[in-house]
Amino acid sequence: MFSRIVTSALFAGFCAGLVAAALQLLFVQPVLLHAELYESGQLAHFGAAPVSAHPDLGGIDLVRDGLSVVFNMLLYCGYALVMVALMSTRDNINARTGLLWGIAGFVTVHLAPAFSLPPEVPGVAAADVIARQLWWAATIIATGVAVWLIAFGKSWTAWGAAVVLMLAPHLVGAPEPESFTGPVPPEIAGLFAARALGSGLAVWTALGALCGYFWSREALISPAPRAA
Repeated sequence: MFSRIVTSALFAGFCAGLVAAALQLLFVQPVLLHAELYESGQLAHFGAAPVSAHPDLGGIDLVRDGLSVVFNMLLYCGYALVMVALMSTRDNINARTGLLWGIAGFVTVHLAPAFSLPPEVPGVAAADVIARQLWWAATIIATGVAVWLIAFGKSWTAWGAAVVLMLAPHLVGAPEPESFTGPVPPEIAGLFAARALGSGLAVWTALGALCGYFWSREALISPAPRAA
């Protein structure tokens, strides 16, 4: 069982990591590089003359881009290990049902935290990083349990607990800065948040389908032994 989980997760995570890296390099990284120009002072927005919305972002940085690819593959292999381990507790797992698992993963890891703490570009005001990380982790755990209870709970008690868990982090509130400052135009911050969430949805959907596919495929290759 363990080897089947690891094998399925590594294949799925590797493929999903490549998808994540491609989307990041094509759509997310250019927005980050644009924001860094404002953060470093090379461009000015507030109180300055209008500047181009399409500046020269420089050529390809092989080291940075290569590290992004490796990081994404490692990250999504980790996510895949968790997802396949959870899938192993349920029946009728395949690529189609895996899509639902992927959407649930996106809601848990991306959408729920972003509801109160959206993805941020460099140069914008932000609260203490440790406080944000703790809130983010607590939100993921609470939302993950809530999604599980919604999907597999069989009573109003379970579903009610799910609603409470899903709302609790946002009622407490995410850490916020004392004041809103920063040199980055809000249009860039909004575009970054939209592209980060859109890419996250695409990648998690692919990850769920791939985990379901490889898990069901491994079952055909090495079926569980029957009891004597």
